[in-house]
Amino acid sequence: MLTRRILGALAGATALSLTLAAPAVAEPIVLKFSHVVAPDTPKGKGAAKFEELAELYTDGAVDVEVYPNSQLYKDKEELEALQLGAVQMLAPSLAKFGPLGVQDFEVFDLPFIFPSYEALHKVTQGDVGKMLFEKLEDKGIAGLAYWDNGFKIMSANSPLHVPDDFLGLKMRIQSSKVLEAEMNALGAVPQVMAFSEVYQALQTGVVDGTENPPSNMYTQKMNEVQSDATLSYHGYLGYAVIVNKQFWDGLPEDVRAGLEKAMAEATDYANGIAKEENDKALAAMMETGTTEFHELTDDERAQWIEVLAPVHDEMADRIGADTIAAVKAATAE
Repeated sequence: MLTRRILGALAGATALSLTLAAPAVAEPIVLKFSHVVAPDTPKGKGAAKFEELAELYTDGAVDVEVYPNSQLYKDKEELEALQLGAVQMLAPSLAKFGPLGVQDFEVFDLPFIFPSYEALHKVTQGDVGKMLFEKLEDKGIAGLAYWDNGFKIMSANSPLHVPDDFLGLKMRIQSSKVLEAEMNALGAVPQVMAFSEVYQALQTGVVDGTENPPSNMYTQKMNEVQSDATLSYHGYLGYAVIVNKQFWDGLPEDVRAGLEKAMAEATDYANGIAKEENDKALAAMMETGTTEFHELTDDERAQWIEVLAPVHDEMADRIGADTIAAVKAATAE
């Protein structure tokens, strides 16, 4: 059981709290930053940049340890680990907060809600983003930043040009009622699965396809086991960089200020490279020739939008009609 595994790590957390209570920090404060993707993704590079800057701006008072590729916890386990203090920092995808009772974050999963990066950033860098982070505080979590991955494409072992092409396909999704509703609207069978298990599931036919930004698809080599992909850009995948609130509030003020500066610069860096990394990954996959990529025509895109639009109304009670309205107001161009 995960909780039992985590208890073994809590002795270290107790020692840390004693260290923080001391007048001077003799040993560096260890900050474990766990995530589930590869080091060469936008999130992986952002985490490495934060590690570099955090140690610089705290004059070595903090030792950041980054654990990529689910080395410590799978995506279904990491939030519990954070709340129990076994790790101090995560960058989970925004869909992960639903099981905690904060379904508002699932607004980011709604199909075709963000017409561009510029519209998206009006939310993540504005008042709506701050409001969403405030909803995590009573869960023992402090939100620090939003990091982009990118807009998603669909892949499978058959062409996905129009909604009817999804009928009966088993499509992997991360745990999200919105994504479940999205796949149901398309006529597919949603399959919730940990990110670390997707490649093997695609390879063995346990699932037929999935959705990902190109950088995730490429770094996990999913293009090797998917014959077709569609440049639908129907949905957004982003992350919330979060910390254990008790740990964060217990830091000396000067140390916390150094970490805040490091996070601000790492966020600018991570978001600055996200689109570039996805473009590079898409070009690399096209060059390998293992997957045929299809760009939607205007008519095909209209069909996708028509089929998926009802998901917004269907999910309004779960996400909150006010939250959806606030996002749409912020993104109005």
